[in-house]
Amino acid sequence: MILEFFAILFAFINILTFLLYALDKRKAVRGGWRINESVLIFFTLALGGFGAFLGMMVFRHKTKRKKFKLSVFMGLVLSLVFTIHILHGFTLGQFIQFIELPFQNENWPAELSGYRIAFMTDFHAITEEEMREVVLELNERNIDLLLLGGDFSMRNNHYQGTLVQISQTKTTDGIFGVEGNHDDYRRLFSMKEELGITPLDNSGLHIRNGFFLGGVQDLWNRKPSIEEAIKRSNYSDFILLISHNPDVAMQQQTHDIDLILSGHTHNGQITFFGIPFYLLRDSITAYGMRFAHGFAYSADDVPVFISSGVGRYFSIPRVFVSPEVVIFTMHSQ
Repeated sequence: MILEFFAILFAFINILTFLLYALDKRKAVRGGWRINESVLIFFTLALGGFGAFLGMMVFRHKTKRKKFKLSVFMGLVLSLVFTIHILHGFTLGQFIQFIELPFQNENWPAELSGYRIAFMTDFHAITEEEMREVVLELNERNIDLLLLGGDFSMRNNHYQGTLVQISQTKTTDGIFGVEGNHDDYRRLFSMKEELGITPLDNSGLHIRNGFFLGGVQDLWNRKPSIEEAIKRSNYSDFILLISHNPDVAMQQQTHDIDLILSGHTHNGQITFFGIPFYLLRDSITAYGMRFAHGFAYSADDVPVFISSGVGRYFSIPRVFVSPEVVIFTMHSQ
């Protein structure tokens, strides 16, 4: 695991820095060859702040030198920030949150007020045990509809165990899902159908009177068509669209849609105190932090909700980005 590697590396750097301060103090007392000050400062700033501070205090070494006081202070700050992020990855970054959100819209059928829609996406390497626990929790929350945003792990058919667990979710109106960019849609859709999960492939259907659900193909691998996905809807319907990649909402017309659910960006996966600077690289989304997490808007000003996802992308940890399952309680405005 990446977290374990960096935790061990961090401990090693601080122990080494402490020993360097001890060795330099010993040489100073004996009048021997000294360690270059730039080396001590380098290790102090290279996440060795804790070791440097202990070395200064224990051996009373360099305590009167202003540049060492400053470098140790900066090293402590950097080390503390690094420690906080590592600890988050080991703790809160592992726990799946259940986010309850009310959603009001004038097009939502009044007779369906209180209808509950659960949304999960970006499963990747989630274990069967973790998925089982999620399903048990969902079954306690009285879900009417479960929607899947795609991105499973196809390696060694890992997705099959994930889908088997998901299929145990108790809903009133079923389970529906789209593909993600990491999915072999043929294998994924075949397995879904075997388990009673309905794949949406530039297609849609009426879930209830006045409530239409559509889903599109993945933007990176195929040709998503919102127009095709919602062509069977009625003018007065509340239309909910699932698109794994939120960028679709900026590249196609969405004015007939009331709500779009997406994933894909993982909210940056590894962030700095929750700020997903990685998304600025435009490698995951062409719209920077616009589609990091939570509600955003399409080019036609339609609400798009982006989930950070429920699983882990192989061994890459989540840092200040907790995995989540989102549950919408729908109301007529």
